[in-house]
Amino acid sequence: MPNITPVSTPSIWQRIWQGFLMTVGTKQFFAIFSPWVKWLSLLSLIFLSIGSIWGLAFAPPDYLQGNSYRIIFIHVPSASLALSIYFAMAILGVIYLVWRIKTANLVAQALAPIGFILCVISLMTGSIWAKPTWGTYWVWDARLTSMLILAFLYAGVMALFAAFEQTSNRGKAAAILSIVGAVNLPIIKYSVNWWNTLHQGATFSVTEAPKMSADMWVPLLFMIIGSYLLVAALAIYRTNTLILRRDQAKAWVKEYVRQHFAR
Repeated sequence: MPNITPVSTPSIWQRIWQGFLMTVGTKQFFAIFSPWVKWLSLLSLIFLSIGSIWGLAFAPPDYLQGNSYRIIFIHVPSASLALSIYFAMAILGVIYLVWRIKTANLVAQALAPIGFILCVISLMTGSIWAKPTWGTYWVWDARLTSMLILAFLYAGVMALFAAFEQTSNRGKAAAILSIVGAVNLPIIKYSVNWWNTLHQGATFSVTEAPKMSADMWVPLLFMIIGSYLLVAALAIYRTNTLILRRDQAKAWVKEYVRQHFAR
């Protein structure tokens, strides 16, 4: 009687991983996420409109800072996103270096300028807020200094993407810097707890109730959600642009261009 070798059935995790790999190619990413841009943009417009009008026009003045605190509706979302985007870039860097998924590198390249701009906005709004609160635009506070270092890390990642754009090592150095630079993120996050700093603690906490009244923190939450939705839309749009540029010689891109741009 002949030996019958049983056919191994892939586990559920293997099937999930195989399904994931089928969606991360540049063509698949473009096809799946392109429709998301308009919906994410629309949702972000709704949330940002509600949050900004509520926060700037209807939220009450702070009992200590008066109306100067209203810059929080720009400062907090930009600072939160600056940290989140760099963390995402570090994760994408690991994915690119370990599994060689080129789309991860393109998403990181798309995110880097967005994160840099938001980091600069965070520093600028923080300085403007610091003047009436601390009496000076800048102090070498642990939170401010580590945030400034983050801006330089963003600039370094963008420079590496540009320097290696035409080589086979494109993005590898940028991925390494993103991963190494991620050590700065917990320093930014916990600096106000580890050292005696002028910067206030977190506005929101999972374990504690908000330190602001609801008519202040609810519009701030709208601004944060709207900002994240806007960045998601921008990241997809910029990634798709990079994909079209990278794969411009491929048949599917030529067909896409013919269908959408041919007169």
